[in-house]
Amino acid sequence: MSISQNEILYNKYMKLKELREENDYKQAFIANYIGVKQNAYSQYETGKRQIPIEALIKLADLYNVSIDYLLGLTEEETHFRKNKQD
Repeated sequence: MSISQNEILYNKYMKLKELREENDYKQAFIANYIGVKQNAYSQYETGKRQIPIEALIKLADLYNVSIDYLLGLTEEETHFRKNKQD
């Protein structure tokens, strides 16, 4: 079963809004957290603008979920972390 690009984009944006609302965050808070203006973040949620990878990483860390989960590629929220080695 293949997933179309539109389905991935739709799922991604729905996850962003769903997670934000579940955590009682306002768009302005999330926008500040990832370093963009509120209207830019709003466009990420609605699919009018593509979200940069740096922002996805920050959001995955904030919500403690995987980027795959944010993108709607899995229902598994597990956040995998690479062990840091000095």
